[in-house]
Amino acid sequence: MQFRRQRPEDAGVNLTPLIDVVFLLLIFFMVSTTFTRETQLRVDLPQAVTGEQVPADRPEQIEVVISAEGSIAVNQQTLADPNLKNLMRALERESAGNLDLPVVITADALTPHQSVITAMDAAGKLGFSRLRLTTAELPEDAAE
Repeated sequence: MQFRRQRPEDAGVNLTPLIDVVFLLLIFFMVSTTFTRETQLRVDLPQAVTGEQVPADRPEQIEVVISAEGSIAVNQQTLADPNLKNLMRALERESAGNLDLPVVITADALTPHQSVITAMDAAGKLGFSRLRLTTAELPEDAAE
């Protein structure tokens, strides 16, 4: 009788299942990752001496940003065609029927006046009564 234990010849670790799991995780994270696209418009604000400081982190407001070229974004979602109807639809969607929300219009200093009037007109037609225009503070030495 032989009571000695015999060892199997292949005592190594099989790495194939581990590699398979790592590749599956890699593919899962690649597919589930969302890539952010910059949709913000670049705006150089007009300057003013008078004005009131308003906290920038107000979640309960609708922000309309108008670029120098006339592109319009409502709450960081750029409109494909910045006409009055599309702007009104976007404002209705973002407000969800709450006409008490303030509408903050941030327009570039070189924006055509018509684009700002269109934004104000869209808000007025929908019944928004709290409109704000964003400006940058004029430096003290330039005010004189």
